[in-house]
Amino acid sequence: MTPRERADQSLTESFERYLQDKGKGRGGDGGNYRRNAARELNRFAEWTAGDHGDDDWTGIVPDDVDRDPTFEDLNERVFREYARHLAGDRGLKQNTVQTYYRYISAWCGWCVNEGYLEVHYAQRASAMAPLPDDDGRKPGDQQAWTSEQRHALTRHVDERARDAIEAYTTLPEGTDPLDKQRARYEALKAARDRALVFVLAYTAVRVGEFLRDPNDPRRRGVRWGEISLDDGSMDVYRKKQQWDAASLPDPVISPLRSYRNLIDPPTERWPVFPTFDQRTLATVVQEGLADRGEQPNAIDERRNEYARDLLLALDRDVRPPSITTDGARSILQRLSEAADVDIDHPKHDYLAPHGGRRGMGEVLVRAFGYTVAARYLDNSEGMVRERYSHIEAGELGDVATEALSEIDG
Repeated sequence: MTPRERADQSLTESFERYLQDKGKGRGGDGGNYRRNAARELNRFAEWTAGDHGDDDWTGIVPDDVDRDPTFEDLNERVFREYARHLAGDRGLKQNTVQTYYRYISAWCGWCVNEGYLEVHYAQRASAMAPLPDDDGRKPGDQQAWTSEQRHALTRHVDERARDAIEAYTTLPEGTDPLDKQRARYEALKAARDRALVFVLAYTAVRVGEFLRDPNDPRRRGVRWGEISLDDGSMDVYRKKQQWDAASLPDPVISPLRSYRNLIDPPTERWPVFPTFDQRTLATVVQEGLADRGEQPNAIDERRNEYARDLLLALDRDVRPPSITTDGARSILQRLSEAADVDIDHPKHDYLAPHGGRRGMGEVLVRAFGYTVAARYLDNSEGMVRERYSHIEAGELGDVATEALSEIDG
């Protein structure tokens, strides 16, 4: 379909494709995000057609044209008017307005990627200007893993790693070498994913503090020499621009130890969470061996002896880069879907990395209070109190209820 043909398409014709991409299960028919997004997209479609109960609003199609709204009718002004429409609904709270607009904005971004639109109009500053400021309630784009979500994801990756490791370690004698390598690779990948999830779920370390940031050479990803499993600590480059020791609680130690025994890094400088991207590893191996004086033909022959370049990199100590923060998000998207985690969130249809940190913050504040939580989260107590103010409000409500019961009793 040409750009011109896409521009002439009705807005609603794109909805089903978008919802399938965002949905869960076979065919993308399930998931809470899909249901909520479908509701808001239908409301947006009604508004663009002039069918939202306001006699003064006739929609975005010119009055002398009789057709449904198309992508050709969309521009920055349309999204600005819709933001004003949401903000003017006195029945909606400020953060709810923000949440509803994000559903439409996400669809708009998808339309740009799919070629329906050339510009992400919904993210333009003038389009978003009528949206209200945050009203101080828990922001809709700040996900926090619940205990149920944390348990569902960690249980899935644990079972997956155990099965893959058992499949590798119980191979019968005489197994073809390449088949054995493939089994080892799958075990390594599952063990790496398990260790990554457990670190995110239980340490409250920011994802950018222990994985690679392509835009900051100081953040090259934590290495094995910076982890002490005996002491339960990990050296990370903190947000405050300095190295510091982060705690590794008991649930994290066993997955890391099992993973280290399996990968057996050739040096302490190896990344704990190396990329498994095939293209990246192929380039790293080819360039690394060439730098050691090996000829292209010899490198090709050596690569053919291995099922995966990662295994050759381990044997020859050709150090790959750590996965990036974006790579971690992709991994969590894959694992959240595979684990069938129940997620109802306006911005994320998977368990995002920052949600693990916020979820652990909830646990710490409720169990030990703001002072201890602030130390563990590497934040000021004031900031922790602000971000988790809903917990204190609930506790004060319990105190008030108890006081009233004593007086009235």
